[in-house]
Order: sequence, then structure tokens, then C-alpha cells
Amino acid sequence: MENKVKLEVYSSELKLRENVWRRKEKVYIGCGAGFRGDRPLAALKLLQRVKELDYLVLECLAERTLAERYQVMMSGGDGYDSQISDWMSLLLPLAVERGVCIVTNMGAVDPLGAQKIVLDVARSLGLDITVSVAYEVALSKSGGSSCEKSNIMEGGVSTYLGAAPIVQCLEKYKPQVVITSRVADAALFLGPMVYELGWNWNDFQQLAQGSLAGHLLECGCQLTGGYFMHPGDKNRNMPFQQLLEVSLPYAEVGYDGKVCVAKAAGSGGIINFSTCAQQLLYEVGDPGAYVTPDVIIDFRDVSFQSLSNDKVLCVGAKPSDHCFPDKLLQLIPKDCGWKGWGEISYGGHGCIKRAEAAEFLVRSWMEEVFPGTKDHIFSYIIGLDSLKAIDINESTSSSRHNEDIRLRMDGLFDLKEHAVHFVKEFTALYTNGPAGGGGISTGNKKEIILQTKLVGRDCIFWLMEAKRTENTKSCFQKMDFVDTKIPHIAHILSVPPATLESGCNTCVEFSLPAPAPSGQKIPLYQVAHSRAGDKGNDLNFSIIPHYPRDIERLKAVITPEWVKGVVSVLVDASSLPDPYATEERNNWVDEHVRVEIYEAKGIHSLNVVVRNILDGGVNCSRRIDRHGKSVSDLILCQQVMLSP
Repeated sequence: MENKVKLEVYSSELKLRENVWRRKEKVYIGCGAGFRGDRPLAALKLLQRVKELDYLVLECLAERTLAERYQVMMSGGDGYDSQISDWMSLLLPLAVERGVCIVTNMGAVDPLGAQKIVLDVARSLGLDITVSVAYEVALSKSGGSSCEKSNIMEGGVSTYLGAAPIVQCLEKYKPQVVITSRVADAALFLGPMVYELGWNWNDFQQLAQGSLAGHLLECGCQLTGGYFMHPGDKNRNMPFQQLLEVSLPYAEVGYDGKVCVAKAAGSGGIINFSTCAQQLLYEVGDPGAYVTPDVIIDFRDVSFQSLSNDKVLCVGAKPSDHCFPDKLLQLIPKDCGWKGWGEISYGGHGCIKRAEAAEFLVRSWMEEVFPGTKDHIFSYIIGLDSLKAIDINESTSSSRHNEDIRLRMDGLFDLKEHAVHFVKEFTALYTNGPAGGGGISTGNKKEIILQTKLVGRDCIFWLMEAKRTENTKSCFQKMDFVDTKIPHIAHILSVPPATLESGCNTCVEFSLPAPAPSGQKIPLYQVAHSRAGDKGNDLNFSIIPHYPRDIERLKAVITPEWVKGVVSVLVDASSLPDPYATEERNNWVDEHVRVEIYEAKGIHSLNVVVRNILDGGVNCSRRIDRHGKSVSDLILCQQVMLSP
């Protein structure tokens, strides 16, 4: 049996909360997922090991996954995250028993569909819960004050909503699960803070610190050692077992805005100044004006202090001079053509030259049938330069020795028939190409991009509602949920608090940093570490020195001209460009690519933003690394010479 609550529609304009009161002195919020492909078992372990948790946030929606859900829905599939049933089957029993509310954006473009799935899961488990939803709606005036509501935004348009819808759901429905559409990542965490700690929408200092906590948590294990460990780098190495036992993070936030981020006591991984610094600048433009729907934050003076092996104090976030955004960021799906791709392997003597010949043939065959299409194709030699993580001062690629490579060609075409024909031509390499090519794989698909624009808050509306399951069964039947698609779940309930194998220290020790040597060429990774992120067609990467005072010396090296020189190889349409193609590439970079360099003084670091470098962005890029994540190591492998 389900009881439906009356629907309510709200405007995104700033409206202060009424009858605000503080429910808690501190609130504990965990990150159960940092992206759609995260590990449900890790979320369950966080629930088990951190008894203080009040909320568990599953952040599973990015621009690429939003576009994919829209495409699937338009083809008759699910507009919500199809994995939500597995996640809830695993997490709901323990979350309900512990009184932990789950907040997630797995609703994507069909939150109501996701709500139904969660209610079905709860019913099958004998759980009596309330599931609320909050999502954007289109309102069209049709004379007078009447309006028409749409559950699915027209054309798949979606806007980054803030924390207000989550706060409203918590206030009105006291739900066990909150499901949203496109809500800004940090806002998923900020909503519970505002609700529990009695903050209002003009408490900008607290909102800034709370959003800092949300931004640090939103990528999950990237804060606690995942995507940080780097064998061979003495400043970032750790035993494999440490990474295996990494804990998802959580935050302890006080009503005064005091923030600590932490991992489960005694777990593996690492949380310290370096991991926090990397996450602070991840996918950030100007750190002096980081825009969220709830507050514009100045991160420049943020700093971190380790309180223990498992906890870090975070201070220094404050509202920018213009602290409240007048407009919200809207995403608009747009067809951008058809993708066609193919891969083939070559090995042994002369394999690179054979890959070069195969590339030449496929481009020429395409041009013979559809003139002009060869310029729509990028190609890479995997095992040689597919990620471009090479020193720009190295000798030419063709002089290097390789025994096992794979040619990949990736085209983005205006018409489906071009993509289909590309696949046919690539497959023809089996009998028409150079010797010894094998393991061909191909595919094609329609691609869309999400164009962005800023819209006035008064134009954006959202709706919320809730439904409740009522069961005669007991509220918690511990083993009912074992029958899921995730294997080997039953034993997890009895796992003790995190412990590592004997001999594997829970505190990873790194060498004390020392100033980098001067007057000699050294790889940048000996001086600093980095992480790269993407926003649309723009890339950002951090430069975080191991020895803080090296920042002044690095500023003399990391200039816009230097950055352009390093990233220009990303624009190469072929692994083996001729001098004319290289000159054309450099001219294009000079004309279209813009580099911005910002300093984050609180962590003695640089944030570098490169505009218009990602081949259109993650939803249409022809590169192997669509997000540009590997660019951090492209940067770090460069040879630099620091001044005394």
C-alpha cells in the first residue's frame, strides 16, 4: 500500500527559511558513491564501520551519464540509473536499521521511475519507508495563473539545482531516501547540513564551509587515497593492500561551520594534506570564485591540518565578494553526429609502420567514397602515444622500439551512413591491410553533447513529492536482501571494523619533502603532484608542490606558453603527424586554446585551466581518454629546470 502526498512546486529564487531550528550540534555525512561506477560494497562497509553516520550520499550523475540516460530514455529505456535497485537492495536494510538517510541523484531524467523502483525494493525487503523525490519541472503559463507541469523536462533540458529541494524534502517528509534529478554535487551534501544544523540561505560563511565539505566528499575515494597512489613515486607510493582496504570518506560538520573530513578508523588508503589539496582543485576554474547554486565560494585561503591518521581539519573557505549566484547553469542536449570507431593490433618488427599504413588506408578509403570525411577522424597508437604522456623533448615517436601496439581510429561524422561506412572500411583491413593485423573491434553510435547556458533563477522551478510503503512485516529482516545481482553479499554483514593484514601499517609514511634541486633538468613529478579534471570542453589540472616553498619557483616555469606547448599534442589527429600537420596544429592551438593560471595560496598550489582542448567534451570527444584524466601525468613527465 502506498500513500501519496500532494505535489508541490517551488521557484529557485532565494527565499529564506522560516521557523529555522537546530536539530544537531554536529552532522555526519558519508559519501557512498563518487560516480556511477563506484563500488556498492564499499558503501556498505562505510555504513558498518562509521556508526555516527546520519546521511549517506550516492553521487552517481555526471554530464556523460546524464546524456546517456536521456538517450536511453528516448529509446524507450530507463531514464533513471538502472543500478539503483542493486544499490538499494544492498544498503537499505542496514541504513534503515541505523537511521541513516540515503540521498542520491540516481533519478537522473526520471526521478519518479527511480522512486517506484526503490519502493518496490523496500516492499520486497519488508521495510516501511518514505521515499521523497525532488526534480526540475517546466512551467508554461497558459493565461492567468494556470500552468502545465511536466515530469520529464522538455527535450531533456536540465538545470543544476541547489540544496533547497533536499532541505524541503527532509523538512516535510522526514524520508529514509531522497531521490533527485540534476542537483549540483556539493549541494547533495549541503542539503542535510542546512536541515540539521539550522542554517539559513543567507548564512554564507557556513554555506561556504559546508559546500567545501561537499566538494571534498563528492568524488568518494579520490579523497582517501584512490587515484592518488603512484608506484615509483616516493611521495605517493603505498602498498597494494593499503589501496585494497581504502575507505570511502565522510565529513563531521558543526553548526558553526567547522569541517573535518575523515575515513573509517584503521582503514587503508590515506587522507592528508596532499589528498585534500588534489580534491580541492579538482574540476575547479577560478578558485577565488567557485560557483555552486547555493553560494559562490573563495577557496584561495583553504588549508588542511591532519588531526590523526584518519581525520583532517578543513578551514578557510569563505563566500566570494559576490556570494550568491543570480543565475543557474542549464544543460541542453544537442545532437552532435555519429561516432564510428575501430581497433586492430600489430606486433613485432615494424609494427608501428604497419599501423601507419593501416591508418593511411582507412582514411583514404573513406575519402574515396565520402570526400572530406578523413578530416573527421582521430587516430592513436595504443602502446606508443595514445594518452600523450610523453616528454615533449623526447625524440620522434617513430624512433622508439615497440613490440605490441594497437591502432585505434575514432571518427565523429555528420551522418549515420558515414559512421557505418567507416566501420566497414576499417574491417576491410583484415584482407586489404598490412601484414599481421588481428583482433579487430568496431562500433558506431549516435552522440549528443550537453550545451550550457545561464538562466535566471526565476525561470527554474522544481517539484517534490513523497510516497510511503506500508508493510505488515518487521521493519528489518537482516538476511532478506542477500538475493541481489551483486555476488557474495551475505558475509559482508559480519565484517568487523576495518583492519589490515599484519605487517601492513595503517599509516602510510612518506619521505619528508625537501626543496627541489636547481640548475638541472628533472621530471616535474619529483617536484609536485597533480590531478586533472574536466568541465565540458575545458580541462583543469593542479600543480601541488611536495615542498610548499617550491611554489614560487614553479610559478616561473608553469606559464601559459609552457602549458600550451605541453598540451598541444592532444590536438594531433594522428600519432605520426608530418611537419605540415604539426604546424597547422600549433596555429589552431594559438588561435583557439586559452590558458588561465590561478594560485591557491592556502595550499601553496596552482590551478591551471585550459579552455577548448578536450575535442568538444566527454560526450563527443574522439580521444581514448575523453575526460582528459591522464593529462596530469602528461604534465608531470615534463622535464623542468628550477631556479635557485
